[in-house]
Amino acid sequence: MALVLLQLASPSYQSMSFDDRFGLLVDAELATRENRRVTRLLKSAKLKAPGAVPEDIDFSARRGIDKRQVMDLLTCQWIERGQHVVITGPTGTGKTWLGCALGREAARKGLSVSYQRMPRLMEDMEVAYSDGSLPALRTKLGKARLLILDDWGVAPITARGRQHLLEVIDDRVPGGSVLITSQLPVKTWHDYLGEPTVADAILDRLLHNKHTIELKGDSMRKHAVR
Repeated sequence: MALVLLQLASPSYQSMSFDDRFGLLVDAELATRENRRVTRLLKSAKLKAPGAVPEDIDFSARRGIDKRQVMDLLTCQWIERGQHVVITGPTGTGKTWLGCALGREAARKGLSVSYQRMPRLMEDMEVAYSDGSLPALRTKLGKARLLILDDWGVAPITARGRQHLLEVIDDRVPGGSVLITSQLPVKTWHDYLGEPTVADAILDRLLHNKHTIELKGDSMRKHAVR
C-alpha cells in the first residue's frame, strides 16, 4: 500500500508505463513476504546469538578458520545435501557465535532452523519422557532442516539420554542436517557417550558426512573487554 501511495504521489512513477509500475509493486510484495518469512524462521530458531551475522565473521589467522570453507558453508548446499558441521575449540573462541551465524544464513535462505543447547535439551527430553510428550518433541525437532546442538559434551549424559539422543539423530537420517559445537575434540566423543553400541550408532550417523571447523586462539571474551 505504501508503494501504491508513493506511485500516486510521485511524478517519476507516473511517467512510467503501467507494466513497469505493476512490476515494481509485485517485486515489493515479494520482498515483503520474503522478509516476513525470514523473520518468522529466525524467531522460531531461537538462536542464542541472534546478532551473529555472516558479514561479521572474523577470518583472522589466529582463529584457524579456512575462509574458503566457511564461504562454501554459507551457500547452505551442505544442508541441501543433508550433511553436518562440527565446530570444536576451547571455551570462548566463538563456536556458538559461528554456529548461530551459519544458522542465520540458513534462515535467510528459507531453511528452518532449531537451536538447542545440549544440557537443556537433555533435561527437556527427560521431562517429555516422563509426561508422555517425547514423541511430539522429537517430531518438532525432526521438522527443522538444520538442528544446532550447542555445548555438546559439557554435561554428563545418562543412559536414557544417550538413547533419546540416538533417536533424535536417527530421525534426521537421511536429509536433516546437524551442526554441533563442542569443547571436546571429536576423538573423545565416543568415550563421552559411554556405551559403545549407542555411541557407535550416534557417531556413525554424524561423522561420516561432516565438515569440521577447529577454532583456535585465545578467548574472544578477553578481547571484547579490552
